[in-house]
Amino acid sequence: MTSTRLIHGVGLRALEWLHARRDGFRLEPDADPEVGLMDRFKPIGELAVICGVIFREGVAGSRQSQLARQLLDHVWRDTLDGGRMLVEGARTEPISPIPFEVYLPFRELGYEQPDIERATRLNHRLGSWSAVEVLPVRRLGLSAFQRRFGLRPEPGVDEATARTWLARTPEPWTVEGHIAYDITHTVFHLTDWGERPDRLPPHIAGYLADWLPVWLDDWLELRRWDLLGELLVVDACLPRPTFDEAAWEGFAAAQQPDGAMPALREMPEGEPDDLFDLVYHPTLVAAFASALALSRSLSALTPEPS
Repeated sequence: MTSTRLIHGVGLRALEWLHARRDGFRLEPDADPEVGLMDRFKPIGELAVICGVIFREGVAGSRQSQLARQLLDHVWRDTLDGGRMLVEGARTEPISPIPFEVYLPFRELGYEQPDIERATRLNHRLGSWSAVEVLPVRRLGLSAFQRRFGLRPEPGVDEATARTWLARTPEPWTVEGHIAYDITHTVFHLTDWGERPDRLPPHIAGYLADWLPVWLDDWLELRRWDLLGELLVVDACLPRPTFDEAAWEGFAAAQQPDGAMPALREMPEGEPDDLFDLVYHPTLVAAFASALALSRSLSALTPEPS
């Protein structure tokens, strides 16, 4: 089994890099309203989800928990202005689900913004809420988030799942970039970001158990670290994770000494803001993969009750 020390170190270094560069989670309120403000919400929402995983699993250690809480407090207070920037985003694009998607993980961690909650409940009654055209995996994510918020999912999670690529278990050799990300995010949404592996339908779990080792080998060879990290998360979401040693060792070796994780091959160069935008996601994924794999590996070491 892959060393728990190696897995833990990947997550700690990733969070230290993100914390040191927390101002990179910035908004651009004066940018083109079609792309600027909404586009900058995405990293913040991803940060909240992954910090939630770190707190939930409870195995990362006090240092990581402290860094995660400080990161969340910073982006909620200073970047989102106590959630008021999410309200502004909802006013800019009233039917967009993005402010709701970003708000939910904060809400689950104890942060509150009543205006977003009112807007969400209003939008849920509108036909446009379920009519907005999005990819099937995105629709599944929205349905899962509605359920977690306490709303009736539109469509239901089972119906949304059936529309995804992964639920149809197509030919595995057709998997490439965007399909691979559709696969990983389908697993994330179905398992509530790794909390409930038992929610993976058996035919999907079996398909992944057969083909995930092949995909891990492929993306390790191609040195696509962002996608490899997401597939390592998928492995930890399976009923019987493999903790692929070669994949984890390659992933850890790609991480920079300061904790940054390149998305592809080597670390890029650029101005600090540009560099943050290029590598924040694989670095967040490294923290996510570490927290979930560490939790599962420690559970695997615990003897079954007699």
